[in-house]
Amino acid sequence: MIDKMIGGYLSQLTAIRHDIHRHPELGFEEFRTSDLVADYLSAWGYEVHRGLAGTGVVGTLRQGCGEKRLGLRADMDALPITENNGKPWSSRIANRMHACGHDGHTTMLLGAARYLAQTRNFNGTLHLIFQPAEEMLNGGARMLEQGLFELFPCDAIFAMHNMPGMPAGEFFFQHGPFMASMDQFNISVQGRGGHGAIPHLAVDPVLVASHITVALQSIVSRNINPLEAAVITVGSIKAGEAANVIPESAEMKLSVRSLDPQARATLLARIPALVQAQAESFGACARVEHVNGTPVLMNDEAMTRFAHRVAEQQFGTARAHYGTQPLMGSEDFAFMLDAHPQGCYLIIGNGKGEGSCMVHNPGYDFNDDCLAAGSHYWGALTEAYLK
Repeated sequence: MIDKMIGGYLSQLTAIRHDIHRHPELGFEEFRTSDLVADYLSAWGYEVHRGLAGTGVVGTLRQGCGEKRLGLRADMDALPITENNGKPWSSRIANRMHACGHDGHTTMLLGAARYLAQTRNFNGTLHLIFQPAEEMLNGGARMLEQGLFELFPCDAIFAMHNMPGMPAGEFFFQHGPFMASMDQFNISVQGRGGHGAIPHLAVDPVLVASHITVALQSIVSRNINPLEAAVITVGSIKAGEAANVIPESAEMKLSVRSLDPQARATLLARIPALVQAQAESFGACARVEHVNGTPVLMNDEAMTRFAHRVAEQQFGTARAHYGTQPLMGSEDFAFMLDAHPQGCYLIIGNGKGEGSCMVHNPGYDFNDDCLAAGSHYWGALTEAYLK
């Protein structure tokens, strides 16, 4: 029944996805997308709340007298990337692109929203959470700070992300740590400038930054349990402009990831200590700024097994996979699970992708073949949880 109903308006869902894709908006700027989502939810009979984290939208639908409350979340923001895949629905906005599939995530949840509003085959309260600013801006954390779960209490919460390289329309689950924490650091190394021919009269911040880059890897190899995953990436070093000038300073940018909360705590403590000690050993000084951070995403076992059973029942064992390897990417749904542990984050396969492109690539595009499966899954999960 779900397949037949969603198939009846799949062309509309595809048009919605393409419309959102043509008009990508960065985090906390999703004004058009927010309007679109709110308009559809209102037309389908949902109570619509707007304004959490600025552009967030929550649609609530109540049915029967059931006391259970379910939250389903989708993200809405795009990335500052110039699209390069030649699709007719490519971005119309310079240096803006839905390169992570949030247009598809939003559309799948809207597809389920329409189905559930028409059938109302559940008993309880459904909250559909459309979140802004997932990409590096911690929009989920801001929604929590502004009272998301106080205003919209949930007994369980779920979210879904597409993944290129996994078979299209198949579902992947794992309890425990499923997505890595991610912390950003900015480091400023202050040396003493001078002539490149007389380096002994200067303190070279480029040399210091280079030694810091190498030394940081000793944290992973010597301070973290070898059985725990951790990654420190120095993504940027900027210093000077001339070949014969030792600059005054160097700027570094780091991203740090882990799948274990204790390993993350060790990384957060060791990085500033090591950076400052390395700088001092050269006669330089370093300022370390922890820009922001996302916790490890931890899936509750009971909710993850429940979510997997729903996928098995709807799509068969060949399309529902348990025991998926955790991912070192980060996801700010982790904030919601940290505040509300009864929940699960799952993966829907996106197929090979355009030219085998991973997310965050200029050639990426969400696979429209996933729209029906994703909408179907959210509808079935709601009916199963809110029996």
